Amino acid sequence: MTAILQVRDLHVGYDKVEAVGGVALQVEAGAIVTVIGPNGAGKSTTLNAIMGSLPANGSVRGELRYLGEDIGALGIEQRVARGMCLVPETRELFATMSVADNLILGAYPRKRAGDRRYLDQLDVVYDTFPRLKERARQAAGTLSGGERQMLALGRALMSKPKLLMLDEPSLGLAPLIVKEIFRIVSDLRRTGVAILLIEQNARAALQVADYGYVLETGALVMQGPAAELAADPRVIETYLGLARRGG
Repeated sequence: MTAILQVRDLHVGYDKVEAVGGVALQVEAGAIVTVIGPNGAGKSTTLNAIMGSLPANGSVRGELRYLGEDIGALGIEQRVARGMCLVPETRELFATMSVADNLILGAYPRKRAGDRRYLDQLDVVYDTFPRLKERARQAAGTLSGGERQMLALGRALMSKPKLLMLDEPSLGLAPLIVKEIFRIVSDLRRTGVAILLIEQNARAALQVADYGYVLETGALVMQGPAAELAADPRVIETYLGLARRGG
C-alpha cells in the first residue's frame, strides 16, 4: 500500500516545554489509523503539527511527508490545497449560516483553485448524511450535537480530501450518536480517503481502525494492528476497562 502520510521523529514544543517527543507514525492509502491515549498525551498537538495549525508559540521539528513530499515548510492553505483536511474537536461551524452554506464553504478551496465542479460532492454528502439534506436551510447553530458533527464531517468531505484528520469526533455526544458517527467514519473508507483519527473513546476507535498508536506523555508507547491492540491486556486495563476514559 502507498503511504499517504509519514511522520518521523516529530517534536512539538510550546515556548520551552516539549509536548510531543519523537513521534513516528504512518497512514496508508484508504486506511483508518487511530491515535489513542490519556488526556494531555499530545494527541491533538500531533494533529495540529501535521496540519500546520499550531499557535504562534508552537515549534515543530521532525519530518512530515505527505504523498512523498516534505510539507514541513508549507502553510495550512497549501496543505489543504494538496488534499489534507482537519476536523477539529470544536467543529468550527458558522452558526448563523445554513447547513447548505456551511457545506458550500467547505468546497471553497476547490473553487479558488479553479475547479468548476467544486460542488460535485454535495449530493454525495447528502447521501452520506440524509439528516443534513433535511436541514439544508436550517441554521447550523440550531442543530443537535450529533448533527453538528455530521455537518463538520460533511463540510470536510466537500474539499475531496485525500487525508482526513478527525480530532475527537465523539466528544460530547450521546452513546447512540457516537455509534452512528463511527459507523459513518468506517463507511468513509469506501470513498478511498485515508483517515487519521484522534479519539478519547478507545474502544470505538479501535473497532473502526486498521492500525493504532498509543500515545502517553508525548511519546508513543505501543502500536500495532487495531485488533491486536484491542486484545492487548495493557490496553484493555488502561483504556478499555471503561467505555469512556479521559483522553
